[in-house]
Amino acid sequence: MSKRASRGIIHILTAAGVSAVFLVGGCSFQDAICGSDDYPAKQVGSTTGQVCVAEKEDPPAGYVRYPAGKVPKHVDDEWDKYWSTRIIDSKGNIVEG
Repeated sequence: MSKRASRGIIHILTAAGVSAVFLVGGCSFQDAICGSDDYPAKQVGSTTGQVCVAEKEDPPAGYVRYPAGKVPKHVDDEWDKYWSTRIIDSKGNIVEG
Protein backbone atom coordinates (compact mmCIF):
# COMPACT_ATOMS: atom_id res chain seq x y z
CA MET A 1 0.00 0.00 0.00
CA SER A 2 1.34 3.43 -0.89
CA LYS A 3 1.95 6.20 1.64
CA ARG A 4 -0.76 8.30 0.02
CA ALA A 5 -3.35 5.51 0.28
CA SER A 6 -2.54 4.82 3.93
CA ARG A 7 -2.84 8.55 4.77
CA GLY A 8 -6.26 8.58 3.08
CA ILE A 9 -7.38 5.61 5.16
CA ILE A 10 -6.10 7.30 8.33
CA HIS A 11 -8.11 10.45 7.50
CA ILE A 12 -11.25 8.40 6.90
CA LEU A 13 -10.83 6.49 10.16
CA THR A 14 -10.17 9.72 12.08
CA ALA A 15 -13.31 11.34 10.65
CA ALA A 16 -15.34 8.24 11.48
CA GLY A 17 -13.99 8.23 15.02
CA VAL A 18 -14.82 11.89 15.58
CA SER A 19 -18.33 11.33 14.22
CA ALA A 20 -18.81 8.35 16.53
CA VAL A 21 -17.77 10.43 19.55
CA PHE A 22 -20.45 13.02 18.75
CA LEU A 23 -23.12 10.38 18.20
CA VAL A 24 -22.31 8.33 21.29
CA GLY A 25 -21.69 11.37 23.47
CA GLY A 26 -25.10 12.79 22.67
CA CYS A 27 -23.56 16.07 21.63
CA SER A 28 -26.06 18.27 19.90
CA PHE A 29 -25.90 21.67 18.34
CA GLN A 30 -28.77 24.08 18.90
CA ASP A 31 -29.56 27.00 16.66
CA ALA A 32 -29.24 30.28 18.52
CA ILE A 33 -32.28 32.56 18.51
CA CYS A 34 -30.02 35.58 17.83
CA GLY A 35 -26.37 36.29 17.17
CA SER A 36 -23.92 36.90 20.00
CA ASP A 37 -24.26 40.71 19.86
CA ASP A 38 -28.07 40.69 19.67
CA TYR A 39 -30.97 39.92 21.96
CA PRO A 40 -34.45 38.65 21.03
CA ALA A 41 -37.49 40.90 21.46
CA LYS A 42 -41.10 39.66 21.53
CA GLN A 43 -43.79 41.16 19.30
CA VAL A 44 -46.66 42.56 21.35
CA GLY A 45 -49.86 40.57 20.81
CA SER A 46 -48.22 37.67 18.94
CA THR A 47 -47.22 34.14 19.89
CA THR A 48 -44.68 33.89 17.06
CA GLY A 49 -43.47 37.43 16.35
CA GLN A 50 -39.89 38.01 17.37
CA VAL A 51 -36.96 40.08 16.20
CA CYS A 52 -33.25 40.26 17.04
CA VAL A 53 -32.02 43.65 18.23
CA ALA A 54 -28.48 44.94 18.68
CA GLU A 55 -27.47 44.90 22.36
CA LYS A 56 -27.12 48.69 22.57
CA GLU A 57 -30.50 49.45 20.95
CA ASP A 58 -34.09 49.49 22.20
CA PRO A 59 -36.61 47.15 20.56
CA PRO A 60 -38.52 48.64 17.61
CA ALA A 61 -42.11 49.87 18.02
CA GLY A 62 -44.48 46.98 18.68
CA TYR A 63 -41.80 44.83 20.34
CA VAL A 64 -40.67 44.46 23.96
CA ARG A 65 -37.77 42.80 25.73
CA TYR A 66 -38.52 39.42 27.22
CA PRO A 67 -38.81 39.49 31.01
CA ALA A 68 -35.53 38.83 32.84
CA GLY A 69 -34.93 35.13 33.33
CA LYS A 70 -37.43 34.19 30.60
CA VAL A 71 -35.37 34.97 27.52
CA PRO A 72 -35.14 32.25 24.84
CA LYS A 73 -31.54 31.54 23.84
CA HIS A 74 -31.88 28.59 21.43
CA VAL A 75 -34.58 27.26 19.12
CA ASP A 76 -36.87 24.90 21.06
CA ASP A 77 -35.30 25.61 24.46
CA GLU A 78 -37.53 25.94 27.53
CA TRP A 79 -38.31 29.63 27.00
CA ASP A 80 -38.74 29.39 23.23
CA LYS A 81 -41.42 26.74 23.82
CA TYR A 82 -42.97 28.77 26.66
CA TRP A 83 -43.35 31.91 24.52
CA SER A 84 -44.82 29.96 21.60
CA THR A 85 -48.05 29.70 23.61
CA ARG A 86 -48.07 33.13 25.26
CA ILE A 87 -48.39 36.74 24.24
CA ILE A 88 -47.43 39.99 25.88
CA ASP A 89 -50.34 42.39 25.61
CA SER A 90 -50.09 46.16 25.13
CA LYS A 91 -50.06 46.65 28.92
CA GLY A 92 -47.14 44.26 29.43
CA ASN A 93 -49.25 41.41 30.81
CA ILE A 94 -48.32 37.83 29.88
CA VAL A 95 -51.40 36.03 28.56
CA GLU A 96 -51.82 32.51 27.18
CA GLY A 97 -52.42 32.81 23.47
